[in-house]
Amino acid sequence: MNSLLHSLLVHSPVITDGAWGTQLQQKGLASGQCPDAWNLTHPFVVEEIARSYVKAGSRIILTNTFGANRITLSRHGLAEQANQINRAGAMLSCKAAGERAHVFGSIGPSGKLLLAEEVTEEELRTAFTEQAAALREGSVQGIVIETMSDLAEARIAVRAAYGTGLPVVACMVFDSGPDNDRTMMGNTPEEAVQELTSAGAEVIGANCGQGIERYIPICSRLHKATPLPIWMKPNAGLPTLVEGRITYSTTAEEFAGHAKSLKDAGASFIGGCCGTGPEFIRALVRTLVTDIP
Repeated sequence: MNSLLHSLLVHSPVITDGAWGTQLQQKGLASGQCPDAWNLTHPFVVEEIARSYVKAGSRIILTNTFGANRITLSRHGLAEQANQINRAGAMLSCKAAGERAHVFGSIGPSGKLLLAEEVTEEELRTAFTEQAAALREGSVQGIVIETMSDLAEARIAVRAAYGTGLPVVACMVFDSGPDNDRTMMGNTPEEAVQELTSAGAEVIGANCGQGIERYIPICSRLHKATPLPIWMKPNAGLPTLVEGRITYSTTAEEFAGHAKSLKDAGASFIGGCCGTGPEFIRALVRTLVTDIP
């Protein structure tokens, strides 16, 4: 195991951060705007969000680079700024973290389907390799491949990130099938563990798609399928549309009320995804942290 991961896990579970997209929306990001571009246009806002998670008690925070691969950025006419956007996102989180937290770079999916031939494997490989390299140049200490629904795309992203020499976390979304325990492409947690481990991931996990209580059995299955640490970042429940706005009904205290069960199911890294914010991290710290290093 990577030495950084080993040192972090001495005090487990490790509290990570919460959502970025929904936090940016609260700060004024409009529908259809590119969140990642705010690293260049609204750097103080991005740094403020990162700093809020550090103050809340996150030991790992991510970067505002979830959609900063050139394939996704091309929809906004920003493909040629991929390197700049990723480096800026990394540096902003690193500045906010200081000596109080570690920074892992966020890499999300391309938004295009291999199965439908909307993108090729080589195009994905090139885009993810470029993004991972830029994040490393920005001084991140690890990379998180997250919110992946297609295991084939996730494998390509993991291999690209593995080439940086940094520890790689790989997370799938499990929200499909009769029991909501499969990816969109029909893969089980056990299949994901096997494929992602062989690609080079040192931490396996799940994020987005479901609320925390529904991810407890998924976490247990991941944990039973591998000796690797498990990374879990559930949503604050499922989204609902209220007066034209997407909202999440789970409160921070309700979310944290399931955290011990998630830990007991095998989670070594715990944070939140869509709908969660600094108050959720504070609640996790109150619930789970008994010995703050």
